[in-house]
Amino acid sequence: MRRAASYSPNTEESQGEQGFWPSYADMMSAVALILFFLMLLSYVQNLITGNNLRNTEDLLATTKAQVQEALEEYRKAQADLALMMEQYDQAQKDLQGLTDELNAKQADLESYAIQISKQEDAIRNQEKLIEDQKAYLAAANNEIVTLRSQMTTVAALRLSVLKQITDSLVDIIGDASKVSIGDNGNIVLSEGVFFDLGSSYLKPESVTVLNSLIDAFTAFLSDSNTTQYLDSIVIAGHTDSTGTDEDNRLLSTARANSVLNYLLTGQGGELSRYAGYFCAAGYGETRPVADNSTPWGQAQNRRIEISMILKDESVLEIVEQYLALSVPDVSAAAPTPTPMPSPAFSFERG
Repeated sequence: MRRAASYSPNTEESQGEQGFWPSYADMMSAVALILFFLMLLSYVQNLITGNNLRNTEDLLATTKAQVQEALEEYRKAQADLALMMEQYDQAQKDLQGLTDELNAKQADLESYAIQISKQEDAIRNQEKLIEDQKAYLAAANNEIVTLRSQMTTVAALRLSVLKQITDSLVDIIGDASKVSIGDNGNIVLSEGVFFDLGSSYLKPESVTVLNSLIDAFTAFLSDSNTTQYLDSIVIAGHTDSTGTDEDNRLLSTARANSVLNYLLTGQGGELSRYAGYFCAAGYGETRPVADNSTPWGQAQNRRIEISMILKDESVLEIVEQYLALSVPDVSAAAPTPTPMPSPAFSFERG
């Protein structure tokens, strides 16, 4: 049911005011609504902006962390790079050192090559020298074999002569203890064969022994094949230690001269033409062969020794020592040595 409108004066004006206010109210409502929407929009926008800001801050924090991590990695990379540069520099120094060492080794190798070349030349020279030495030794061995044969023959000849003389004297004296061949290769005759104790005068019974010696030496010295090796024949007197040194020297010398004088004058002076081979010597008590503290030793020291000295005796001693060594067998290449003649004499009792 429609409500009846109330009466109001100025109806037109009232109607005009009533038309205005609703329009204003609507406008205000619209403005308020717009403001609300604007506020809502601002709130939403602020809300969205706040979220975006938080997201941005989070992103910024993440980015900062990443940047910080990147910076750490960068610093670490820089440190690694610096270390690598140091290692590179050290490697370069080591390489330079190795290069220098290699160059030095190369120089050493070149020096060694030069030395090796010189050594090879020296070796070749040594080999040639060795070959020359071998040829020389072969020739020397041939000569030694020949010399050995000759010296063996000479030594055998000397021993043979001494043995024949000794055997002949033993036959004459009848007592082997009074004559012998000593260790030095000399004929040793006891004092009693020629002299009385303390005397230098020849005993009459010694003439037979002396004559036998004259015959033996005459036969020996008349053979040029044997005398070519003989230098001298020494008659040596020796005493014991009884008495003074001077008396013993005089006595031994006088006895040696007594024997020598008879050898050169006995048997009609037959041996005098070979006087140049003979000499006498007195040694007193200086060369004992036994202990002078006993009568037996003193008797052994009172003696006459007859020595046959060969030419170049010192060389002969060296050769005799060599004879005891083992010489390479070069007999096939060595010339056959000329045999030495055997002594062409014999001994007869005088």
